[in-house]
Amino acid sequence: MVTGFFSDERCFWHGGGNYALTLPVGGLVQPTMGGLPENPETKRRLKNLIEVTGLIRDLDHRSSDPATDQELARVHPRAYLDAFRAASDAGGGELGLRTPFGRGGYEIAALSAGLTVAALRSVLAGDLQNAYALSRPPGHHALPDWPNGFCLINNIAVAIEAARAEGSATRFAVVDWDVHHGNGTEAIYYADPDVLTISIHQEHNYPLDTGDAADRGEGAGLGANINLPLPPGAGHRAYLTVFEEIVVPALHRFRPDVILVACGFDASGVDPLGRMLATAETFRQMTRMVMEKARDLCGGRLVLSHEGGYSEVHVPFCGHAVLEELSGSKISAPDPLAATLLQRQPPARADAFHLDWIRELAVLHSA
Repeated sequence: MVTGFFSDERCFWHGGGNYALTLPVGGLVQPTMGGLPENPETKRRLKNLIEVTGLIRDLDHRSSDPATDQELARVHPRAYLDAFRAASDAGGGELGLRTPFGRGGYEIAALSAGLTVAALRSVLAGDLQNAYALSRPPGHHALPDWPNGFCLINNIAVAIEAARAEGSATRFAVVDWDVHHGNGTEAIYYADPDVLTISIHQEHNYPLDTGDAADRGEGAGLGANINLPLPPGAGHRAYLTVFEEIVVPALHRFRPDVILVACGFDASGVDPLGRMLATAETFRQMTRMVMEKARDLCGGRLVLSHEGGYSEVHVPFCGHAVLEELSGSKISAPDPLAATLLQRQPPARADAFHLDWIRELAVLHSA
């Protein structure tokens, strides 16, 4: 089994604007040292960790070309791309909500999408068994003409449309376990019966007005959009249960040609933008389950594209666990927060509440 790892130093050079957490600086909002939570450190430190442990030697490490204008235009209108490029050339700006960028931001966003395009292309060609794209900026919030939530280009959608145009696959499943709702990917494929979109997210975190369980697609795509909003405080057991009870059966019914994962690590129990209690082991076991289903359904073809995750300390260990599982490597990086997060897992009463919640979701999505 060969696992690809796609990254490029230039993606770490993407710069946000003058923010303090998620608020623009000004008035009574003072600047902070960290600035926007979507900064290069969580991703760079993941790459650093796999280099230090030696795990990177068990991966096929590659870069890629940027996504082409034609590839981007299959998802995003030319008017949006032209406005993005013009602002980027002029020194940067902000076109949507919480999506600031500096000079060269357009080229870096195209490169981020290109990493996911190349990862999917290599897996579908049989060159790799599975792959991980360390994409930055992320993509799952980006609507065709309105960037938001740190996302400027929808990386996974650009990759799917490239594969469609090349005729290498026709049915795609996207599993999004970022703590925030994958509203951009949902919007792009809401009426598409050949793209199954599954989003597991903290209820009403971001965006506040999307991600309801009742939003199941429309027209020919009805039933091909599955939202799994979990209450704040759901932990390891809840995530694995929702995977076992809803995600795996949905993948089995859909029978995709390839599975893609919008791989955010902000459901981690120490993330500043989430209130969930996932551990590195949670991400490892979700990866294991989606790998098993990929082997059953589509010859193991699986691509993960990096999304959110804002704890500089914990994201590298969560990512390392995922890459260990993807590659079958024996090199490990023990999670230094495992004991703390295990102590914080929901008590039995809360677990029972979460299980009842998940059962209600399962009934809705089995209809």
